[in-house]
Amino acid sequence: MKSILRNLVLLSCLALVTACDLPRGAAMTSEVLKERDAEDPTFQVIEVTQASLAQVNRWPRASATSGRGWLKAQGGPDSQIIRSNDRVTVTIWDNEPNSLLAPAGEKSITIPEIPVSSDGTIFLPYVENVMVRGQTQEQARQTLQKAVSAIAPSAQVQLNMQPGQGNAVDVVSGVARPGVYPLPDRSSSILTVVAQAGGIAPALRNPLVRLIRDGKTYEISAERLLSDASLNTTLRGRDKILVEEDRRYFTSLGATGAQRIIPFDKAHVTALEAMSMVGGLSEARADPKGVLILREYSSSQLRKDGSGPKLQRVVFTFDLTTADGLFAARSFEVAHKDTVLATESPVVPASTILRLIGTSFNVLNVANNATN
Repeated sequence: MKSILRNLVLLSCLALVTACDLPRGAAMTSEVLKERDAEDPTFQVIEVTQASLAQVNRWPRASATSGRGWLKAQGGPDSQIIRSNDRVTVTIWDNEPNSLLAPAGEKSITIPEIPVSSDGTIFLPYVENVMVRGQTQEQARQTLQKAVSAIAPSAQVQLNMQPGQGNAVDVVSGVARPGVYPLPDRSSSILTVVAQAGGIAPALRNPLVRLIRDGKTYEISAERLLSDASLNTTLRGRDKILVEEDRRYFTSLGATGAQRIIPFDKAHVTALEAMSMVGGLSEARADPKGVLILREYSSSQLRKDGSGPKLQRVVFTFDLTTADGLFAARSFEVAHKDTVLATESPVVPASTILRLIGTSFNVLNVANNATN
């Protein structure tokens, strides 16, 4: 009877150890990558080292935002160009007693805010339409002077311009005072206009500056724009400026200090910085040889010559136990929508099984004592 009881307890404990599905917070590297050796794998595996990093960094940007780089600063003349929808104020001075243009007893006449038509002309009495679009204020004044001299040889013309939509930019968002801002000249820069609009809102996390021009969107981080004078691009009329919070993020999973969506807090985040942002690896669970970054590329980015990924889904692996792996992780940039996965160490389930076996033998000893 004692022998039967001991055997039943032993079998029950062994069954518990072998059949139990051990609870874990993350998959092991071998489980995630087991398909890599399949005849037709659905993802590509890249071990990131100093040797492979140079090639990977030349690959197309994955999950790129709407921006297409940035326009560098280009100097422009201080003068402004007259465009359609601008308004010009013309003052004509004439000392002739019987002047055709000036009222009786007056030496001058001012015609305020004459709109520049869609065909680029302005209308003056007795002179008809005069083309001024595409000219500076001084060039337009000389054009009007020549036209007026045909009917009043002694008259002198003075001209002032008020910029319209064609010589103004829209500051749409992310500043203290959004609105329409006239460009005083052709050398006006984006930082000058942003400053006029009250500056970038301090509450924005890692703000991005977007410039919309001719149907194209250009993008740069405010951090880079403020740190490099060559990037303070010159504006054109009808440009639109938007300052927005960086919407990029990556997902942290597995044996890390935080399993959640992590927003980018600066323009460039490396794999090593990403691990710091998520609270590091779990000392009791994580496998430092098995840090994975999962990324998806578009079909148009695939390449057969090594200048891009072979498959749309790519798993980048990092070994953080070697200097080479640490340096590679420090230079590898995380992309928008990446998944950073810290895999479970194989030692963890092994130690759990050993504890269960130890517990089983303790139970068996208790059973032996009970039957004696």
